[in-house]
Amino acid sequence: MNQKASRYCPQCGKANKACICAFIQRIESDVPVIVLQHPSEVKQPIGTARILSLSLPNCRIIVGEDFSDNDELNQLLDNDVHYALLYPAETSEPIGDWHVDAGKRRGLILLDGTWRKAFKMYQLSQNLQALPCVKLDDIQSGNYRIRKSPVDGGLSTVEAGFYALSAIAGDSEPFEPLMTAFNEMIEFQIKQMPPGVFERHYGGKDRS
Repeated sequence: MNQKASRYCPQCGKANKACICAFIQRIESDVPVIVLQHPSEVKQPIGTARILSLSLPNCRIIVGEDFSDNDELNQLLDNDVHYALLYPAETSEPIGDWHVDAGKRRGLILLDGTWRKAFKMYQLSQNLQALPCVKLDDIQSGNYRIRKSPVDGGLSTVEAGFYALSAIAGDSEPFEPLMTAFNEMIEFQIKQMPPGVFERHYGGKDRS
């Protein structure tokens, strides 16, 4: 057996001691979700996209940077699902105002990467620029306490997915397990830090 591989959970991909599988709950949702993940996020130990793909039956992750000619994504876009990209473009409309033609289902696309990487992914991908963009309104600051964001109120990928799906469904309760898994992951990581590291590097006290 590969000793390195054995140190990681084959399902969530995280180190065995940081495995989040026990906190994952399958969520019944008919909204297709596509997470476009920057390559730099694939092995990110505190990445959150995997929480979405493990929890949602209609979620898939596609890795890349320029998705213009990505066959997998383009095939998904060419069907009866009306996808919108959750991205703060100038043309973005509030997700609550997003309506689709009769007979079409709504689908959500998320960019998984730092703000700089997400911007580059959007700029490079012509097919993404052709999609309608939606944005979240009235969202408080995220709880991603173990990863700094250059943007005030920046959200992790799973938080963005939680708020967007809640807005589409008009109900947040079915999607609360996403936040439970996310918060448990954060608490575990904070507990692994030596005394004072969290306060010194992340600007606050543990809110647990």
